[in-house]
Amino acid sequence: MSESKLGNPAVIGLAGFGMTTLILQCHNLGWCGIAPVLWLGLIFGGTAQLLAGLMEFKTGNSFGMCAFTGYGAFWIALCLMIIFKGVSPVFDWVGKDLGFFLMGWTLFTFLLFIASMKHNGTLAFVFLTLLLGFIGLDVKELTESAGAGLFAGWDLIICALSAFYLMFATVCAEAGIKLPVGGPWIK
Repeated sequence: MSESKLGNPAVIGLAGFGMTTLILQCHNLGWCGIAPVLWLGLIFGGTAQLLAGLMEFKTGNSFGMCAFTGYGAFWIALCLMIIFKGVSPVFDWVGKDLGFFLMGWTLFTFLLFIASMKHNGTLAFVFLTLLLGFIGLDVKELTESAGAGLFAGWDLIICALSAFYLMFATVCAEAGIKLPVGGPWIK
C-alpha cells in the first residue's frame, strides 16, 4: 500500500498572513480604506490561516499549527472587533483596549520568535519583523505615537513581503527550485 503525499499547508498560511498583513499596513499608512482589510482578514488571513494551522496538525508540525491557528484567530478577532465597534456598549473599546489586545499578541509573537530561530533564517526574520511591528503598534496604541505607527507600518510591510518570499521558496522547493532561506539562527 502506497502512502499518499500531503501538500504543505504552510504555503497557504504564509500567503494569507503575508497578504492580509500587507493590506492592513496599506490601510494604516493611509493608502486604502478598511474594507479590503476586513474581507481579507476574515477570509484569507483568518479562515485560511486557521485551516492551514489545523492541517499542520496532520503533518506533525506543532510550530506551524500554533502559528497559523493563532494568527488566523488573531485576524478573525481583530476584524470582528472593528466590525462590531459601536454596535453595542459591550463591543466598544474603552481607552487603550486595542493596545492591550495587541500586547497579548506581542507576547505570543515573542515566544514563537524564539522557536522560529531553530528553523530557518527567513522564518526567523519574518518573526523578528512581526515582533518589532507588534511592539511599534503597542507603542502607537498605548501612547498615541504617530512615529511608532509609521515605523510599524513600514516594518510590517517588510514582514509581509518576507512571508510571501518564504511561501514562494516553499512552493519552488517542491518543484525542484532551491531558493535561499538561510540556516537556523540558533543551532
